[in-house]
Amino acid sequence: MSEVSIRTASPRRIPAGTCPCPLPLPCQCSYTTLLRARLRALLAGDPLLRNGHVLTLSSLVTAALGMVFWILATRWYSADAVGRSYAALSAAALLSGIGQLNLGDVLVRFVPTAGRHTRRVVLRCYGLSTTTSAVAAVVFLVLIPTLAPALGFLRDPVVAGSFIAATIGYTLFVLQDGALTGLRRAHWVLAENTLFSVCKAVLLAAFAIWALNSGILLSWSAALVVSLAVTNAFLFRRAVPAHQRADRDGVPPPRMVRYAAADYVGSLFRLAAYSLVPLFVLGRLGAEQNAYFSLAWVIAYTFYLAALNMGSSLIVEAARDPSKLAEHARRVLRNAGALIGAGVVVTVVAAPWLLRLFGVDYAEHGTALLRLLALSALPNLLVGVAIDVARAQRRMRRVVVLQGGLCVLVLALTLWLIPVMGVTGVGAAWLLAESVLAVPLLFTLRRWLGAPVKAAPATAAPGAPAVRPAPADRSPR
Repeated sequence: MSEVSIRTASPRRIPAGTCPCPLPLPCQCSYTTLLRARLRALLAGDPLLRNGHVLTLSSLVTAALGMVFWILATRWYSADAVGRSYAALSAAALLSGIGQLNLGDVLVRFVPTAGRHTRRVVLRCYGLSTTTSAVAAVVFLVLIPTLAPALGFLRDPVVAGSFIAATIGYTLFVLQDGALTGLRRAHWVLAENTLFSVCKAVLLAAFAIWALNSGILLSWSAALVVSLAVTNAFLFRRAVPAHQRADRDGVPPPRMVRYAAADYVGSLFRLAAYSLVPLFVLGRLGAEQNAYFSLAWVIAYTFYLAALNMGSSLIVEAARDPSKLAEHARRVLRNAGALIGAGVVVTVVAAPWLLRLFGVDYAEHGTALLRLLALSALPNLLVGVAIDVARAQRRMRRVVVLQGGLCVLVLALTLWLIPVMGVTGVGAAWLLAESVLAVPLLFTLRRWLGAPVKAAPATAAPGAPAVRPAPADRSPR
């Protein structure tokens, strides 16, 4: 009797959700079960793309819910209030970036191999960054009349307290994301970002009912508190203990202070480019034009976040297996390039309709700006991967140079083009700056990335020793 007839005569009982067949066909499972089983197997064996995609999904969900938040804000608050609030949140992000000392990226890089030292590393990063962020926020409030007179409303006692809380909360928010990413708990990054986005929208409605003019800032601060409480409970009660049990032989991260110091300098340049531009627009074009820029940037920055998230997954996997860095980086470029490219095309075509969700004025003044900002995300992917590869290789001078060059170009071009093109000049500045850096990186790709390591043969000769995977990166470089 043939194998097929035996299968037909004696069908096996297949547990739901499993597929024991070695090949897709012939198979007694349903096509749905087979597809789900193969997809689970693929994702389980590829943490680089799995975690990168989950982090990217987190950014997309956050962006979508963020659009809802800002749509509601434009309905319930004036353009002037929206512009001032966005500038205040940009200032809080800038101060948070200064205060967090870029320790979120340090956690991404070193938590994967910290083992039994993980809790101590995370808590030390929390304590140091919280203190410096609080000091930075207080100093900024004192110096507002000199540094940013347009943000004078932040000196109101209630608003000032919310501003300090938002700065500290955003610092911890970034650090917990870094810890969760390093622990390969990307799904929790998605959960916490969703929780934060939903909470701030609900609170925005409550503060609007109470007719609080600073409701946008207050809703952010309160939502951060809720998200931080829930996420850190999971982080320290389950995720960190599980990681420490799985790797009891982990060693303290080597030369972490030197790495963190250099990476911090580089991150300040990029942070300045992100956070100073809204202040430039506010000071030179006014709060209304800054509102148009703000919402265009919120949409376009989603693509920047996608590149950043894939890069974080790249660093985590490179820390665990440095020999696959070149292979993983090329896969990130191909995979993220396809996703970001498709999103950019849709955004360029649909820009006026997307902005019309916020109001006719936003579409009229921000369409060209949004298109240019979206296009700038394509060269930004290559620049971002180059920076992440340098981080994984501990070539920190290159990290600082690339981010410093981007900052100088963006700020200089913004100041030059705003008087000529208005708010659209900001989009042109970002596109030109990213392209100036990306073009030489593209032509020297093999030099700074190197060739991928050839995979070992699938079968070895009889008696040949088995090929063992490379150990995680635990030695100083």
